[in-house]
Amino acid sequence: MGAKAILVSTLFGVAVVAVVIAVAVTETKKKGQGSGGDGAELSTRSEMINTICSPTDYKETCTTFLSGAVNSTAKPKEVIEAAVNVTIEEVTKAFNLTHDLAASGNGTHDDMTQQALENCKELLQYARDELHDTFSDVSANDMKDLPSRADDLRNWLSAVISYQVTCLDGFNNSSAKETMEKGLKVSSELSSNALAIVTELSNIFASFSISFKTGRRLFSEEESPEKLQKDEYPEWMSAEDRRMLASLHPARRPTPNVVVAKDGTGQFKTINDALNAMPKTYVGRYVIYVKAGIYNEQVLMDKSKVNVLMYGDGPRRTIVSGSKNFVDGVQTFKTATFAVVGDGFMAHSMGFRNTAGAAKHQAVALRVQSDQAVFYNCRMDGYQDTLYAQTHRQFYRNCVISGTIDFIFGDSSAIFQNCLIIIRRPLDNQQNTVTAHGRTDRREPTGLVIQNCRIVPDGQLFPDRLKIPSYLGRPWKEYSRTVVMESTIGDVIQPAGWMPWDGDFALKTLFYAEYNNKGPGAITTGRVNWPGFKVITDKREALQYTVGTFLDGASWLPASGTPFVQGLVH
Repeated sequence: MGAKAILVSTLFGVAVVAVVIAVAVTETKKKGQGSGGDGAELSTRSEMINTICSPTDYKETCTTFLSGAVNSTAKPKEVIEAAVNVTIEEVTKAFNLTHDLAASGNGTHDDMTQQALENCKELLQYARDELHDTFSDVSANDMKDLPSRADDLRNWLSAVISYQVTCLDGFNNSSAKETMEKGLKVSSELSSNALAIVTELSNIFASFSISFKTGRRLFSEEESPEKLQKDEYPEWMSAEDRRMLASLHPARRPTPNVVVAKDGTGQFKTINDALNAMPKTYVGRYVIYVKAGIYNEQVLMDKSKVNVLMYGDGPRRTIVSGSKNFVDGVQTFKTATFAVVGDGFMAHSMGFRNTAGAAKHQAVALRVQSDQAVFYNCRMDGYQDTLYAQTHRQFYRNCVISGTIDFIFGDSSAIFQNCLIIIRRPLDNQQNTVTAHGRTDRREPTGLVIQNCRIVPDGQLFPDRLKIPSYLGRPWKEYSRTVVMESTIGDVIQPAGWMPWDGDFALKTLFYAEYNNKGPGAITTGRVNWPGFKVITDKREALQYTVGTFLDGASWLPASGTPFVQGLVH
């Protein structure tokens, strides 16, 4: 079972333990009052359920499902299994609904609806697999270790929420969409409730004075990011990771497991062939070197391809290219030239592009679903929807990203550090927006952070940069969150800074912020006056959106070999 699955088991187990303590206190109070028997058990069971459901937004759903899964004599492990099993059942019902809808159409569904159903199957399967892993290996875990792992679970639950939203986004207004909305109602509410419970668990622990290990694993003074970038490694880092870090030094290259070369000088001529030949079980980093060339192929690195490092000869020399797009009848989710699902993916010195052009609307160059994904010295080129930073934790360093409308979008927790963000010329009737974040639940820890980057127009837009409006972002979903900090913003950005999506949608619930930016486009006196927008002036608040805090980067970025700044740059 993977780490995410263990986290789910652990956290629900601790929730149950906390509730059992509360039940014990209640029972003690009842003794001596003559109460007991079935009535007392029912009262205890009800109090247990109410304790778990108290922080949720969908309390009726929470109490109904726990009432059917929990009894007064259940042991913690049994309750955990029941909680996970109920979630599996609800997600499975929604998954099966996609099959039923496809079959009931009897060929009458239009192609885009059929694609949406297929995408839903894939997205809901991601959630089902994670839950089955959890159920198959539920075990006791030391509670004192939980706080350092809770962030991982919140990250996972946010992805589950995003999968369901992405499923629905694929449908046009149709009866199929209405049916899927109804079919996903319960599983969506359960997912939101789980996130709410996880978010509030620390308060439950505190109320019962339970001692735990606190906080994340942070750098000590002796192993600061600056020192790590000088080939000095902490004691906890494995020998293999040390060797990998050393090999990623600009003057050296890691020894690849396989080489891809269009000219036949490698083991494979295509990236897909190299991935298909990857061993099903491989311990450690699997390294793929892609020699210079333009690789016209659509690449999907599925969830089984984990801990892959792929590097090229430079983002302008090793390029993966495609042109799938929405106008030609492909769902946005499937237009990506390069899509990565397997966790721990790293890309160095590579280019990803979608050449469909502005007239073809949504056309993704790179879609990233991988958790703890890293892109260093890479380039992503497209127009609308260039980079789909879909879910989980992602870090981009020294990258170039170009596009027009919503060209950095998704519901991930992503930081772009020391990147060049290029706004291209759109169609004459269009406006540019750099970002469109997709957070739908206020408790999701997700958001886009642009730190120490440059935001500029490309050569074709430059002459008309003051005539064609360009903005830092707009709210794709209700709780959209984006922070631009310590960056240089060119005059290509309008004085208002941010653009609405549709009327006053999300203007009160979004969180857009700017901190310590410079350049002619960074003047904030003319910015929007939305309730959700603010100019951050407190350094302590700005630190919440840095690598160390927002991504918990100290726990996983050092092993990537990628240079990074853990806190504020200036």
